[in-house]
Amino acid sequence: MPNAEGRGIGEPLSIDPVAPPLPGLPVIRQSWSDVAFLHWRADPALVAPLLPPGVRPDEFDGSSWVGLIAFLLSGHRFLPLPPVPVLGTFVEVNVRLYSVDALGNRAVVFRSLDAGHLLPVLAANASFGLPYRWARTAMRRDGDRREYAVRRHDARRTRSRFAVRTTGEPDDSALTRFLTARWGLHEAMWGRTWLARNAHGPWRAERAVLERLDDGVVAAAGLPGVADLPPGSVLLARMTQRVDFSLARAVPR
Repeated sequence: MPNAEGRGIGEPLSIDPVAPPLPGLPVIRQSWSDVAFLHWRADPALVAPLLPPGVRPDEFDGSSWVGLIAFLLSGHRFLPLPPVPVLGTFVEVNVRLYSVDALGNRAVVFRSLDAGHLLPVLAANASFGLPYRWARTAMRRDGDRREYAVRRHDARRTRSRFAVRTTGEPDDSALTRFLTARWGLHEAMWGRTWLARNAHGPWRAERAVLERLDDGVVAAAGLPGVADLPPGSVLLARMTQRVDFSLARAVPR
């Protein structure tokens, strides 16, 4: 799905709650609901070796950040085709880092993505080169509480379970914008580093309390010990967002 080097990347992606227009027509569309954001501070020197060539850790308040993100994904479709029936709805849990390239594009780098259906995993791996894993995933709503669980179909049965409860207090801080207003992803594939753009509405994030965490996916993503400490930010967005993705473009060397 990637295409030509540098063309259509446009102005560098900055931290802004309003997404810039996509460079061209969207090729994938999804909806995300009940998104939990858990984040820990990390030494940039720990994060840097885990990023694709040509990008460096993006920092806030002198730290890089590690995110454990979970949500319900629905309505997955390859445009202009209709949504994928049944297989287009599942819970996703991902571990991500924050990156910036030489052009100033601020994006995310996924270290792992766990999905509850095999077909979307295979399609994402083939199309974007993303490190998707097939797993058993679930989410439970209980008033202002959300609980997420994942167990991979691998030899180690890598798993995670955590629960958050919103305080109902909106959070539009500079840190929250840094962590949530990300309009692209960097990924290494075919010997190059690529930037794939995305767009959706602003998040209405609320501060949340972490009520439970039993996690193994952050350590399995090459970040041992990070999730053993209390997170520096816990957020919940109970809304539903339509998310569009454009073709990936090579970041100039």
